[in-house]
Amino acid sequence: MDFLNGKIKTIYFKYLSAAFGSALITSIYSIVDMAMVGQYHGPEGSAALAVVAPVWNIIYSFGLLMGIGGSVLFSMIRGKADGDIRKSNEYFTVSVIGSVILAAIIWLVIIFFDRNLLILFGAKNNTLTLAREYVLPIKFAIPFFLFNQMLAAYLRNDKNPALATGAVLAGGIFNIFGDYFFVFTCDMGAFGAGLATAIGSTISFLAMLSHFFTKKNTLRLVKPERLVRKVREITAMGFSTFFIDVAMGILTILFNRQIMVYLGTNALSVYGVIVNISTFVQCCAYSVGQASQPIISTNYGAGRGDRIKKTLKYALGTVAVISILWTVLSMLMPNAFIRVFMSPTDEVLRIAPSIIRCYAISFLLLPLNIFSTYYFQALMKPKAAFVASVARGLVISGILIYLLPAVFEGSAIWFAMPITEVIVAIYVICEMIKYTKQLTVKAQEQSSSRKVADMESKMKRCRAKAPEEEKMTDKELKLF
Repeated sequence: MDFLNGKIKTIYFKYLSAAFGSALITSIYSIVDMAMVGQYHGPEGSAALAVVAPVWNIIYSFGLLMGIGGSVLFSMIRGKADGDIRKSNEYFTVSVIGSVILAAIIWLVIIFFDRNLLILFGAKNNTLTLAREYVLPIKFAIPFFLFNQMLAAYLRNDKNPALATGAVLAGGIFNIFGDYFFVFTCDMGAFGAGLATAIGSTISFLAMLSHFFTKKNTLRLVKPERLVRKVREITAMGFSTFFIDVAMGILTILFNRQIMVYLGTNALSVYGVIVNISTFVQCCAYSVGQASQPIISTNYGAGRGDRIKKTLKYALGTVAVISILWTVLSMLMPNAFIRVFMSPTDEVLRIAPSIIRCYAISFLLLPLNIFSTYYFQALMKPKAAFVASVARGLVISGILIYLLPAVFEGSAIWFAMPITEVIVAIYVICEMIKYTKQLTVKAQEQSSSRKVADMESKMKRCRAKAPEEEKMTDKELKLF
């Protein structure tokens, strides 16, 4: 695929289908796990996996930090006129080094402090026991989850999105069937779900490694210059995407603790279902950002503002479809989602509809706010991406999670995210309009520059073909 000259519509939808497939299967890991564990253990199983959710957010976020942060710079360099391949691979190498270090740190923390973390995330009594059973086999595969996120980002930017999707698909399919086999057939319960997930992630990792043995591979490990500086650049560029996942983990912790204070275990089990629905909506938004980012980054490096605007048009249309679809589904069939994820009690079925419908209002704007961070990063505007992700993921949302139930009543907590998404969307829309206008001006300037360059080139060719007498006359006129 030629990011600079190919048809934008064709490239975008090819990358969208690949990114969506990858995001879909990634989200299925946690969704299928909760569904199986919830059916096996009941509401306590769903509550246990709601407590584990922040662990996934932390692991995935660091993979995105190295993957998205590095691949944006990777594609921008390759989009420039000189297209320095070695320099772009320096960023790939630094991403690999950073991923190894981060994976080792996270691995050690979860191996030795899993109980403390789960208690911090809101686990108690039997919920803690089930959560630890689930996490036990996952401890052995933690680096693979992080590396899968990082490698998938680079494979998309190295023009092999199909393999990124296929690798995640292979692991996801195993996870689906493995969950049923280990949880029910082998009667392993929560431990079996964790085991299937760990094996599935390993399969995905091995499949992605096959890219490095193909002819289309241009990723190379090279000795990077100014290592520390490049780490800072990758971190600055990828921080917003990183923080989106970290923030989801932080919000889950805040919600878990507040729900247990004001509403109890039944409400927590419903929130566990909401976490999975929200994760799926968020993964759909990721797919739009991941499909757009390589195209936008490369064309930004080449100064092709017109092509960036076309990509943005398709991305915003996709975001609108995702927003409407998931909001409508959540409003129309809340208890259907509950039955998918657990064997519910009558009390859970009674309280679930109002909870899910209140929270689902946020799905109208969540995809736009998530996509905006990818858009700002691809345009080398990390400050705008940072403000949107931190405001949404910690500052505004965190204040509302604590403020609303304290000032009004416990059930008011479900309006925290809808209010947050509205406030952030106002900022995001204003910034997108501003930067898109700048692209228009830049595109016009570059179009004029190209026309001038073409005219000068034509004049040179005409002079080269002209008779010698005419050339001398021209020189004499200049001297005169």
